[in-house]
Amino acid sequence: MKLLELFIASSKPVVETLLITSVGFYLALDTVNLLGHDARKHLNNIVFYVFSPSLIGSRLADSVTYESLVKMWFMPVNVLLTFMIGSLLGWIVIVITKPPSQLRGLIISCCASGNLGTMPLIIIPAICKEKGGPFGDSESCEKYGMGYVTLSMTAGTVYSWTYIYNLMRVLSNSPVETHTHSIESNYDDSCKVQLISSKEEEKEEDNHQVGRWEEVKQRVVSLSKKVNLGSIFAPATIAAIIALVIGLITPLRNLIIGTVAPFRVIQDSLTLLGDGAIPAMTLILGGNLLKGMRRSEVRSSEMKNSCIIGVLVARYILLPVSGVLLVRGAYKLDLVTSEPLYQFVLLLQYAVPPAMNLGTKTQLFGAGESECSVIMLWTYSLAAVSLTVWPTFFMWLVT
Repeated sequence: MKLLELFIASSKPVVETLLITSVGFYLALDTVNLLGHDARKHLNNIVFYVFSPSLIGSRLADSVTYESLVKMWFMPVNVLLTFMIGSLLGWIVIVITKPPSQLRGLIISCCASGNLGTMPLIIIPAICKEKGGPFGDSESCEKYGMGYVTLSMTAGTVYSWTYIYNLMRVLSNSPVETHTHSIESNYDDSCKVQLISSKEEEKEEDNHQVGRWEEVKQRVVSLSKKVNLGSIFAPATIAAIIALVIGLITPLRNLIIGTVAPFRVIQDSLTLLGDGAIPAMTLILGGNLLKGMRRSEVRSSEMKNSCIIGVLVARYILLPVSGVLLVRGAYKLDLVTSEPLYQFVLLLQYAVPPAMNLGTKTQLFGAGESECSVIMLWTYSLAAVSLTVWPTFFMWLVT
């Protein structure tokens, strides 16, 4: 395909997203109020518990096999690299712009955690449906492309609720927990007095080893309480695990997957439910963007313009450039297959806007809610440009 044709192919999913987002924006207006705060909350719960697990389960089970899983081993590694490089870029933004301390976790998270769900789920099917598209047959393109996207979405969910969740928790200024830990540490160090005779040292060493093991167990238990395991094993993650089991075990796969499978009605029902995920998530996105435009949110925000510009530069310039270097480097080292669609999905992970669930995390910690709304407004407004230009370049590069 020529460059102009690639540009048109990559612009169509963006236009689709803008149209559906504008509908959600309109429905969330106070004068209409069909998608107000409570309505978005209930719809988001339906997406979280029903639509997203159905989408991930049906698409992943249909596309994953042992051979494809071996081929896709670099996918979760690549997602992890987006988080690590984004965190480094976010820290550079903090050093340069010097934002308030309670906003540091938000800035790093906006640079590190990308929208690996809604945006790729819209972009990949739209590009695959293009007549004479760059990735061959539209049916096979959508089947395997959605498999790649659901796997990256699952990896992103796990990293988001382990790494990003705890990063924001630590950097959101929770003084009670931090100071308590430091006081206990200082107390332990300052009150160590040797009250044991030399004859009892050997026995004490054994007891000390037992005490050390108990201390390790206590720290593991404490860490498991701090990490939100319920969020890590969200319905979407559980659906992905079940889908992997069904896809990899041939007898189970033959029972459920395929046109001649005796229980194919289960797969068809999940596919039907999963098809509602993309429009529902996009409507919610439009409603959430309205919050960032309200004057009250802008006035109460402590986010500097320089911080917003820094996030935009990191997210839409530096991170995609890093992705091109890493993915193409991995291809040269034979770590990534030569399949254009697979490489395109890997590259796309570096060009998406910040994850929408960052707003949920700011609400949990009570820090940066208004600032998060403002950042989301700017990043998703410019995503229309970024998700047209970069995918055009990516398709030209891999094909």
